[in-house]
Amino acid sequence: MANSAEAIVFAALKALVPNGDGTFRVYPDVALTGAPRPYITYQAVGGQSPNYLSNNVDLQNARMQLNVWADTRTAATTLMQSVIAALTAPAVKAVTIGAPVSNYEPDTKLYGSREDFSIWFYP
Repeated sequence: MANSAEAIVFAALKALVPNGDGTFRVYPDVALTGAPRPYITYQAVGGQSPNYLSNNVDLQNARMQLNVWADTRTAATTLMQSVIAALTAPAVKAVTIGAPVSNYEPDTKLYGSREDFSIWFYP
């Protein structure tokens, strides 16, 4: 199976939010309705495009946006710090783009934190 930024993110973060039944609260784009909290969502939001004359791009880049959602600001901030540590660790070597942005969703009463990461990988 080809490597992808999504697979790298999922593998690095799943241990942060286990359900206890072999599944994890890490979701592409949006969480399942009624997902237990806290949880993490991710999506590719661009990246750098290396251009090679041979049109053979072995090394690729993805800008991945990570969101964490929790019942309290403290829980969201703590989980985001764990996400940063997991993605910037030597196994992934992601680079943060800016600093985390806090969020509050009044409809769901959830506290969030968002951070973008640059991840280089070989597909």
